[in-house]
Amino acid sequence: MPLEYFITYKAENTYEEPVHEAYWQFLVIPEENESQQFIGIDFNSSINPKFEFSINGYGFKTIRVHMKQKFEQIAFEARFRLIKKEINPFDFTPEADKSKSIEKIQGLNFKVDYEAFLKTTPYTYIPYTKNILFEFDWGNSIFDNLIALNSYTYRYIQFNTKATDVHTTLNEVLDIHQGVCQDFTHLFCALARTNGIPARYVSGYLHQGNGYFGDLQMHAWAEAYIPYAGWIGFDPTNDILAATNHIKVAHGKDYSDCSPLKGVVYTSGKNQTVHSVQVNSQDQQ
Repeated sequence: MPLEYFITYKAENTYEEPVHEAYWQFLVIPEENESQQFIGIDFNSSINPKFEFSINGYGFKTIRVHMKQKFEQIAFEARFRLIKKEINPFDFTPEADKSKSIEKIQGLNFKVDYEAFLKTTPYTYIPYTKNILFEFDWGNSIFDNLIALNSYTYRYIQFNTKATDVHTTLNEVLDIHQGVCQDFTHLFCALARTNGIPARYVSGYLHQGNGYFGDLQMHAWAEAYIPYAGWIGFDPTNDILAATNHIKVAHGKDYSDCSPLKGVVYTSGKNQTVHSVQVNSQDQQ
């Protein structure tokens, strides 16, 4: 049964010294796709700066804000409403011949086509000094290997919101074995790519009230490409496949492509940003 979602995203920025001018880009609008029917958006702030809707380099909707007047604190609130169709994540045609899929990912054309999601990034770099963490068993299907990788990542990292931040490298995460959804997703992507599978970082929202890790902030999960099946969503933070509970906003190579808030602010001194997310839903008859 489809769900109607009501999502509220809030960000509050506080600055030590007055800000004279600022530019921000919000990447928080749910994507419109086969399973997500976008209904409406309401965006406002405590000072009412000029804003406009735009499209980023990956084709996802953003909100661009330009603030000209002086301020020391500003709060933003975005409200979204959408219909999410019920998804069965296992509803795809399995690989009829495992050898054909393996042959496909090893081909030059495949590697060129998916190069952006096969290459290492600063967030998905695993130092050569680390032991091989996860190797695919090519006697199994690519999908079964990815299911195993999802579970491996879930077990490897302990969810801890105080252990890392948005600047934490994967090398640091591998040392402490703790982190948040961003870290789980970077590790999954890194290991999938190491085994020749294109993987992309996904940002979005997670249905609250089901006890999932990472549902109080914007969530992150991965999408891996399986030949003859397409992009399949994996949530290693919760060891599940992405389904009706996952509301996609955007995807990219890693967190840097999907950061919910980026900006250029003309000021001095320190600043602090506090984010919060509320996700409510009801059944559609």
